[in-house]
Amino acid sequence: MMNIGFTLALLGLLAVFLVWIAVVDVRTYTISDGLNLTIALLAPVYWWSAGVPFWPDAAIRVGVAVVVFLLFAGAFYMNVMGGGDVKLAGALALWFTPYETITLIVIMSIAGGVLTLLVMGIHHARKKIGRPEVPYGVAIAVGGMWLLAQRFLNHFA
Repeated sequence: MMNIGFTLALLGLLAVFLVWIAVVDVRTYTISDGLNLTIALLAPVYWWSAGVPFWPDAAIRVGVAVVVFLLFAGAFYMNVMGGGDVKLAGALALWFTPYETITLIVIMSIAGGVLTLLVMGIHHARKKIGRPEVPYGVAIAVGGMWLLAQRFLNHFA
């Protein structure tokens, strides 16, 4: 279809979802399955709107998203990542090319490291006992927002 206005609206909606996820994750340490499902189900609408060919491009995105989901599911089973975070990373990978998905993982890893240090500092300053809980959805949202911003800031490159 390639309707630029509709495509931009979908990207804007994704950005709103990511901001919402970050805010809710900080407050509740949860990410809604419904929101993750909505993000995943809107990806094919985005592909259609942006003119992404279903074969092989969309199929490759699905394959990459499955790999991302499985990698992060391993982190979930090691008890270092929440289930909502795993589903969000997989759903978000559907929106990006394989190269962009690698960038997403790098940016969210850096953001996650900074976030973890911040949470650990606050945990230590408050003299809390036990392992601090990190709202990793914030790091995933930062990675997604970084990629969305790049589409607008670097479109001349």
